[in-house]
Amino acid sequence: MATIQGRFGKLIADFYYLGIRCREKTSLEDNPANRKKLATVLKKMEAEITLGIFDYGAYFPKSTRLKEMTALADRAEACISRNPTFRQFSEIWYEEKKIEWRPSYRQKTQIILNKYLLPEFGGKAVHAIKKPDLLTFRSSLAKVRYGKEGQSSLSVARINQIMILLRMILEEASDRHEFEMPYKNIKNLKQARPDVNPFTLSEVWLILKHVRADYRPYYTIRFFTGMRTSEIELC
Repeated sequence: MATIQGRFGKLIADFYYLGIRCREKTSLEDNPANRKKLATVLKKMEAEITLGIFDYGAYFPKSTRLKEMTALADRAEACISRNPTFRQFSEIWYEEKKIEWRPSYRQKTQIILNKYLLPEFGGKAVHAIKKPDLLTFRSSLAKVRYGKEGQSSLSVARINQIMILLRMILEEASDRHEFEMPYKNIKNLKQARPDVNPFTLSEVWLILKHVRADYRPYYTIRFFTGMRTSEIELC
């Protein structure tokens, strides 16, 4: 049963969640009115814990134990569910799909999984991933910083790549395990069209005229077929 304690003039919620004793400090002053208010909140919390719908972060968003308790809840949900975790399913999905891909695409997929998707969703049961989780995750990607002194951020194209891979995995998982697909009506972020200034035909002939002889066939093919580097490497 949850109890209320006082410490340094503030109220503390003392309760059990998933068999673990939790003590969370509140911003409420220790007085009779606030004790009554917190008692009402604790009753609601206990009811949600009993029903299995308790969200630790909704009550204690600034808790130092939030990540720990959220991960524990995800593992508990996965254990009582017939559905696999996102990590388990993505491993199966990757093994089945990689035969269709070039080595370069396999590598790109592994990077996205290991760097972005698994840290966020790895321990969560696939059926428990909801649309708000996806939108929150996409918003967090826009805040990712990298490079020297964190001066760079993920491009819109990169964010779309990450989200497309997530959609593909969830689409297959929802089909196999018969749960509602959470990735609905989430459109790709709009990308600004690049300003393309191709060589004129005169410039192309000028380049071919002066390029090193052994490179001339390569440039000729690139100019007049429009093949990408990855495509021409297969020729």
